Amino acid sequence: MNKYTHRKTVISAIIICICCIYIIRLFYMQVLDDSFQMKAILNSQRIATQYPARGLIYDRHHKLLVENQPAYDLMIIPRQVKNFDTLELISILGIEKEMLVKNLAKCRRYSPFKASILISQITASQYAVLQEKLYKYTGFFMQTRTLRKYNVSHSADVFGYIGEVSQTQIIRDSTYAAGDYIGINGLEKSYESVLRGVKGEKILLVDNHNRIKGSYKDGAYDKPAIVGQNLTTTLDIDLQEYAYQLMKNKRGGIIAIEPATGEILLKVSSPGYDPQLLIGLERGKNFKKLEEDPNIPLFDRTVMASYPPGSTFKTLQALYGLQEKVITPETCFECYGKAKTAIGGIRMGCHNHISPLDLRQSLQHSCNPYYVNVWRRVLENNKYENVRDSYKSWREYICSFGLGSKICPDFTNETTGSVPSVALYDRKYNTTDWRWSYIMSLSIGQGELLVTPLQIANMACILANRGYYMTPHIVRPSEGIENRIERHEIQVDRPYFDIVVDGMSMAATAGTARGASIDSIAICGKTGTAQNPHGDDHSIFMVFAPKENPKIAMAVYIENGGFGAQYAVPIAGLLIEKYLKGCISPHKKALEQRMMESSLITPAAQHTAKERQEKIQEEE
Repeated sequence: MNKYTHRKTVISAIIICICCIYIIRLFYMQVLDDSFQMKAILNSQRIATQYPARGLIYDRHHKLLVENQPAYDLMIIPRQVKNFDTLELISILGIEKEMLVKNLAKCRRYSPFKASILISQITASQYAVLQEKLYKYTGFFMQTRTLRKYNVSHSADVFGYIGEVSQTQIIRDSTYAAGDYIGINGLEKSYESVLRGVKGEKILLVDNHNRIKGSYKDGAYDKPAIVGQNLTTTLDIDLQEYAYQLMKNKRGGIIAIEPATGEILLKVSSPGYDPQLLIGLERGKNFKKLEEDPNIPLFDRTVMASYPPGSTFKTLQALYGLQEKVITPETCFECYGKAKTAIGGIRMGCHNHISPLDLRQSLQHSCNPYYVNVWRRVLENNKYENVRDSYKSWREYICSFGLGSKICPDFTNETTGSVPSVALYDRKYNTTDWRWSYIMSLSIGQGELLVTPLQIANMACILANRGYYMTPHIVRPSEGIENRIERHEIQVDRPYFDIVVDGMSMAATAGTARGASIDSIAICGKTGTAQNPHGDDHSIFMVFAPKENPKIAMAVYIENGGFGAQYAVPIAGLLIEKYLKGCISPHKKALEQRMMESSLITPAAQHTAKERQEKIQEEE
């Protein structure tokens, strides 16, 4: 082979290698690597997510409470974004430059090719201005979606609110993507899977200025969004509105339940906030203000706050004493009122009333020494080996009333309260041989015993039903919504409930709860005053009405409200009259006005409340 032939072979090999390299590279770029295809598609097409409208929320009378309103997100495809007038954009949107810069960086980190939300929840007026100038912003486009519109300025603790989904939630549920909204609390969270619906997609054709020119193949490949399912709540929104008026400038919670069904008629946590504050571009600022508010409006006092039940708990003590046969309806005990009564070497104070009292009268006048004596008999019952075993049996009975556990499936933020365990006292007293007097405060609903207003309202339902309760709920089961409502029986003989109910009826006619009396309606109630180491005592009232075939059971808890008769009793009486009669009697209008205008939040108002408390105590 001569040298020319050798050179020819080498050159040919080089050319073939170069051709192979080009062919392989072209094959990779056109077949294996989809980035160029992606760029081409992005230049001519855009996949727009079709967000479904969330389900609507109604009250029990089918009044629309929560609906949807149009809103707009400013979207960007970072790779397509060119230099733009930042000052003009932040002026139109009314935002800070720092927010724009931060969101741009976030979008670039998410994906340079995929569309993501730059600014969410833009109002219709901002959208109108921006839409005219959007042609100057290459890589920007608008996306339509719906936001919540609340038709009442209260009940945020019921509805909750929606916010952007977190990365953790996206990992947990792949149906969400960055920028999607999700229920954060309340019904919006509990029924997220029902309310949210199913997202759709629409493929749009766009020109080189990213302007929409139509649908790809007339929408043949589009996926329609599926609207979320509606919820019908058990709330009576007119009664709810009235309750918020009565609770103005007060801290506390009110829960009312229909005893026969377990349907929650009203649920008020005060102070509350307008749910509309957490909608739109100002939601972040508003949320921060709510977080910093010393009255903690974001805290749901009806299901999250744990309070001592106070004297409302005497009803359960009476039932257990009767069931255990350590007392009878005729059992009497002495009470020396403010002079204090000696019980086993311990002195217990009370307010002045008739003495001695039988069981019904003890409930009528809310006698403390009576229930300390009952407590001593319960724990020193000879059928048990020791106080510790007696307490175990008592605790099991108390827990059957729903205390110490979550009882409403509709709220994910519900707390259990606390029925102290045997182990807790073993640790506290460093012995298993503790005495009844060690835990005497439990006899009148104090000490380590804690309950929520919802649990107290449920106690009222059990008394109203004479021995059972239906699972409390605020959403009516329907197609697609699981029915979790059950009947829960209490192992106490029916005649004993009748005795306790008689005592509660006497309290409402000529006892501590007489301030709640209603013409022509027999009500049954039990007041409570919970000691508060941080300020004035809490005012409590547990009530149901009418006495026969009850239609409403309620718990009212007013923080720093003093005696139960001071605020909780009149507020409950007004609410029951409003619900059962539809209006307030003329002779109660002055009381109604006083409850609406009174304030327990300012120091001056609390001083006035203390004076009223002392006056009521003198009257009793």
